[in-house]
Amino acid sequence: MSQKKKMGFFILTALVIGNMIGSGIFMLPRQMAEVASPLAILLAWSITGLGVLMIALVFGNLAVRRPDLTSGAQSHAYALFKNQNAKQMAGFIAVWSYWVANWAGNVSIITSFAGYLSVFFPILNSTDTLVQIGGYKLAEGQLITFFVCSLLLWGVAFIISRGVSAAGKINLIATIAKVVGFFLFIIIAVFAFQSAKMGAFYHPVYDADGLKNGLLSQVNKAAIVTLWAFIGIESAMMFAGRAKSGRTIQAATISGLAISVLLYISISVLTLGLIPKEQLLGSASPLADALNSVIGSGGSAIMAVLALICLFGSTIGWIMLSSEAPHQAAKNGLFLPYLKKVNQNGTPVRALVLTCVASQLFILSTLSGSIAVAYDFVVKVSTLAFLVQYFISPIFQMKLALTGLGYEHSSRTKRIVDGIIALLALIYSAWIIKSGTENLIVFGLSLGLFLLGFILYPLMKRGGTSS
Repeated sequence: MSQKKKMGFFILTALVIGNMIGSGIFMLPRQMAEVASPLAILLAWSITGLGVLMIALVFGNLAVRRPDLTSGAQSHAYALFKNQNAKQMAGFIAVWSYWVANWAGNVSIITSFAGYLSVFFPILNSTDTLVQIGGYKLAEGQLITFFVCSLLLWGVAFIISRGVSAAGKINLIATIAKVVGFFLFIIIAVFAFQSAKMGAFYHPVYDADGLKNGLLSQVNKAAIVTLWAFIGIESAMMFAGRAKSGRTIQAATISGLAISVLLYISISVLTLGLIPKEQLLGSASPLADALNSVIGSGGSAIMAVLALICLFGSTIGWIMLSSEAPHQAAKNGLFLPYLKKVNQNGTPVRALVLTCVASQLFILSTLSGSIAVAYDFVVKVSTLAFLVQYFISPIFQMKLALTGLGYEHSSRTKRIVDGIIALLALIYSAWIIKSGTENLIVFGLSLGLFLLGFILYPLMKRGGTSS
């Protein structure tokens, strides 16, 4: 690829921001209000921001120190070991964890789309019972939501199968709409903000079982929610082979993180001052409801349209990325060779179909609860699965710092600083996993999906080496 065709700073920064700011920003205000007081929310944002900054610094540094590793964490995992079998196993597990995390992650975006579509079609929230089998009741809204989510998933798959050019144009329109929508919301929210609607700056929060959660417990619960906002920080690194330089990846990753943090904090905090907490907690489209409370249903409709466009574009981007990961791994001999095949449009169609089939299974969660419940479930499962990626790269950086590889022209102080940054990134990831174990069902499913990779490894591995 010629230099002029490689991705530059602005394209990579936009990629990071576009992938980080997807479904999370539209559903985050409700999720945060559900588990934490305003004080705990700000503390969770602060801790998560610092923790993810450490991870971003690790990604950026590795892009500079090892520009030859162009496939993100799977390359770092492969390079971490000397034994060939260990290298292949590590590379496989890295891409497996990223792939399964995307199965659930894709559905979080799709269920958000259904949530905002309910602004125009309230029947999606209908609780009228259609079928009852024993204690299970299938509501009318649940069944319609299931079909809407399924249609979006396979419709996007069809668009991608036709080639990335058309998909990229649609995503560009969605990005422009996203920026316009957020700008509109922040401006209106600043002038309409009422601190009284936030309630007490700190107050205990009671969970579904009636148990009281203090400040520390609130911060722990909110931390998993806030981390979801930063999933995608690795996007620039995943396209290292197409970037102009490692320095470009480093700058784009940190810049994308900074901009995303400002947008997330502004919107999540301002929303608390627009609608009462009781209304926010029951909302399937919190930003639309917030604007509706300020300027009427017209404002709600505008935000809902912008959200739908944004989420449609995010669905395209993430399904493309989650199909590309196993495809590239297959090309490097770390995954099933069956997934190497592309169609006449250059799309890894087999990886695309398998990704969508797996995501379809998670869409079944919409049949067992509301849109909001389904969204919360898949986000938590996906977030914990993504953390495998955020463990691998810091460990690899610590190895480089200890051995001095890649630091031949750097001072000892630089090696020590990078080692400390990697250690802090590891501590943060461990803390998030510990917080996630509070919900044993979610943690168990996340762990089960991860361990499934070890079972399938002998069946999916078919020789070859990574590059």
